[in-house]
Amino acid sequence: MILGAILFAISVVGIFLNRKNLIIILMSIELMLLAVNMNFIAFSHYLQDLAGQVFVFFILTVAAAESAIGLAILVVLFRNLKTIHVDDLGSLKG
Repeated sequence: MILGAILFAISVVGIFLNRKNLIIILMSIELMLLAVNMNFIAFSHYLQDLAGQVFVFFILTVAAAESAIGLAILVVLFRNLKTIHVDDLGSLKG
């Protein structure tokens, strides 16, 4: 559980320190989700319940789909705007 908390803290620091690059923000969010899953598995192991560990597999499949969609959106943004910096995405406002 300590390792999961450390990974979660690293991902939060990564989001707050690097607010310019969308790829690093996406990687930090994925690391945050993996840290939560690691703590979820630790609690499940502590309580001797396998349902929590099975639930993590479903979370990981949804996270894989989410990261694929996020990367696809980043590729489209880079093709259209030639940048992935957060400050340059103000032109998306309607």
